[in-house]
Amino acid sequence: MKRILLLALAAVLCALPAELGAANRKKAEKAEKEKLSSVGMRYLNDNFTLYHNLSLELHGYAETGYNEFRSSAALIKHLEENGFTVEKGVAGIPTAYVATFGHGKPVIGILTEYDALPGLAQDTVPYQCLPKDAPTTNGHGCGHNMMGTASTAAGIAIAKWLAEGHEGTVKVFGCPAEEGGGGKAYMVREGCFDGVDAVLDWHSGFSNNTNAGRGMANVRVRFEFHGIPSHAAASPEKGRSALDGVEAFNYMMNMMREHVSSDCRIHYIITDGGQAPNVVPEHAEVLYYLRNENREIVRDLLERAVKAAEGAAMGTGTTMEYEIMNGNHEKLPNVHLARLMNDNMQKVGGVILDERERAFAVEIMKNSGVTDTARAFRIMREVVPHTDEVAKTSGSSDVGNVSWVVPCNTLTTATFVPGCGGLHSWQCVATDGTTIGTKALLNCSKVYYLTAYDLFMHPELLKEIKAEFEERRGPDFKYVPLMGDRKPPLDYCKDTRY
Repeated sequence: MKRILLLALAAVLCALPAELGAANRKKAEKAEKEKLSSVGMRYLNDNFTLYHNLSLELHGYAETGYNEFRSSAALIKHLEENGFTVEKGVAGIPTAYVATFGHGKPVIGILTEYDALPGLAQDTVPYQCLPKDAPTTNGHGCGHNMMGTASTAAGIAIAKWLAEGHEGTVKVFGCPAEEGGGGKAYMVREGCFDGVDAVLDWHSGFSNNTNAGRGMANVRVRFEFHGIPSHAAASPEKGRSALDGVEAFNYMMNMMREHVSSDCRIHYIITDGGQAPNVVPEHAEVLYYLRNENREIVRDLLERAVKAAEGAAMGTGTTMEYEIMNGNHEKLPNVHLARLMNDNMQKVGGVILDERERAFAVEIMKNSGVTDTARAFRIMREVVPHTDEVAKTSGSSDVGNVSWVVPCNTLTTATFVPGCGGLHSWQCVATDGTTIGTKALLNCSKVYYLTAYDLFMHPELLKEIKAEFEERRGPDFKYVPLMGDRKPPLDYCKDTRY
């Protein structure tokens, strides 16, 4: 009898793991169903028109960096109407803000951008065309009208879930002047992200992707030369050409390219070379970008550039002054956060176009020389699978500054038709004012919401994300801004050369 009882007990114990596995699967499926049908997802599913109109409003304003007064005001108004407390004018920037909802930990941040680019005005049609009666020549080439809208919508969706009695805080960061103004660097320097546990970021693009990327550190520097004017024919000996200073400086920088590592990037434009050939220029100016995937190498490039500029001024009898207009750290990747965001993007899916949107996309492809329409539609509807490999990119963003003070990852959704121009093109400006863009931005909002939901509900996920962050950053890290202690360059976009 004893033997029979032992055999029966063994059989029961063997069956338990299978039964527990089935029970755990059912529990997980129920939890996932609750997440996907929770109040925030219902809110985003029900408010397509609301956020399409908000995106169009920002698309029409098209304000350049540090001048986004109407755009930031529209986003702030919408956040305040939905219960957020908004601190305006943070970090000494009139168009920057931090909107907060909830209480306690964890604190999840969402980055918002809303600045446009000069010279990219475009109507929402599939061919190149200026909008009628446009108040500006600016355009949202990178789709920041969608980015501002998506982040705002996600913040409100998260707030609606928190309002049901859940512990935690969501902060929506209004970040001006991403396009060269480096707004986030000043916000990081002034401590705006202190106490935040994780930050979610998004960039418009041609595919649906959440994989971690590194990006490049960079500085934008203006070198200004001052000379002595004179008549170039009658009294050239009395003059000292500021343009000679710029050209001598550029010559030395071009020679320096041979003696930097191959992953450095040095590019410039002459923003002022004088007014008339027969007048020795009293003033000349050149704008430089210096990049590398290591910020310390960028610091070294800057030091060498300044010495070259000083030498050029000495050799041409001119004087020189320079201004670091902005500086960005390279991105610190976070694979754990990227993996979580990818899991949620797989649930949300890609961008599926209806018949009208497909016709628009086909026409814009036709006018852009793209022939493989099937491939383009496939890229837009598919989600790129997750990989733990960190991607290297040649671009720079002020998001890099944020990533060194709080765990952060950037996702992209297919806001634009693949193959139709780069991000700073009329094709992108046209598309991000259509329902194609709105579908993509709401997909982003849903990924944000689901990711924040997971971070609120599962503290162990945030623990893993923070552990990776600390390991990659190192124990002795101290944030030192590349632009030093200068004030935000609030007037830099008033002259579109910068």
